[in-house]
Amino acid sequence: MKGKKKLFGVLLIGLMVSAVLTMKLSSRADDFTKQDVERWTKEFMTVVKEGDKLFHSSSLGKNKVSCDQCHPNAANTHPETYPKFQKQIGRVITLFEMVNWCLRNPLEGDPLAADDPRMVALLAYIHYERRGVPLAPGKH
Repeated sequence: MKGKKKLFGVLLIGLMVSAVLTMKLSSRADDFTKQDVERWTKEFMTVVKEGDKLFHSSSLGKNKVSCDQCHPNAANTHPETYPKFQKQIGRVITLFEMVNWCLRNPLEGDPLAADDPRMVALLAYIHYERRGVPLAPGKH
């Protein structure tokens, strides 16, 4: 009888642990509400709008040149093709590195850190303008 109670106790604990794990697994990280999506979209679009302003402004360089003078509305930036070989630099680079190359060279400005809010805004705007275009890393 004592052995059966012990076995029953072990099985009961096992079932409880299994139930807890099942509840945790059924609540996934990608479960979110409509309000979450609305808030995240609003935050994203705020950053895109800031990137739009920066892209069309000469504030990033020292020579009054803006990104849109070479890339109207980010139309020919082709973020979907990065990482890729970039002949100006002579190696495979990311879009972040290409943006910094443009800041240093055509705009005669200073490079931005990857986590600089201005870089995040520029990249968000560039990607937003090309939304819906299939990814094609390495394409020239």
